Amino acid sequence: MTTTATGTHEHISKQFDSELEAARGKILAMAGLVEEQFRDAMKTLESGDVDMIHKVLETEETVNAMHVEIDDMCVHIIARRQPAASDLRMVLTVIKVVNDLERIGDKAAKIVRRAKQIFESGRINVPRLSDLTYQSDLAINMLRTSLDGFARLDASVVGHVAREDVKLDDEFRAIQRQLITFMMEDPRTITLSLEIIEVAKAIERVGDHAKNIAEYVVYLVKGIDVRHSPVELIEQKVQ
Repeated sequence: MTTTATGTHEHISKQFDSELEAARGKILAMAGLVEEQFRDAMKTLESGDVDMIHKVLETEETVNAMHVEIDDMCVHIIARRQPAASDLRMVLTVIKVVNDLERIGDKAAKIVRRAKQIFESGRINVPRLSDLTYQSDLAINMLRTSLDGFARLDASVVGHVAREDVKLDDEFRAIQRQLITFMMEDPRTITLSLEIIEVAKAIERVGDHAKNIAEYVVYLVKGIDVRHSPVELIEQKVQ
């Protein structure tokens, strides 16, 4: 049986689409794992649960392995298919998104290490926990919104995520100011306050990575780079 050039091209095109979809599926699976890891990390601040701490750190290893696997998939797609235009943007976006997801996993691991130190020092609770929980809820919602935009190829989510990032930054600065005041009033709180600031900073960075993902979606869908742009300009470009 003779295979026509058109038939061969269609076959290759279907294979390429299948490989891209597989990469997208992997990244969404990784995203679900990272979100669970971050939620578990925040739970350790409430309980100091040693088993939960180990679970988060073990999940970090899985997340790192998925990072390498997805990167390898993208490298092979580029080498075999030599994608152009929107297809190339998809591959590059996947590479960028998976990198930010891996960084979020790193922040979750950092949080549980801080929780471990706090509870091992004899503390039975974590100061400012309600503030940290509110901050983490903002970050998780940002991450979900960004990933939903990636899954649906919806660039419009970036405006909401960018505005939530401003709110998250303000929340971090408020926590930082409060803890600096505590340290000045009572030097005995310095070590603990610094631990809490590190946790708050890690949560704030999760929001930054979520915002990055939303900005990559704009690049993927519209082919424009909105990184480092003010919120108003970002929304204007997306419209």
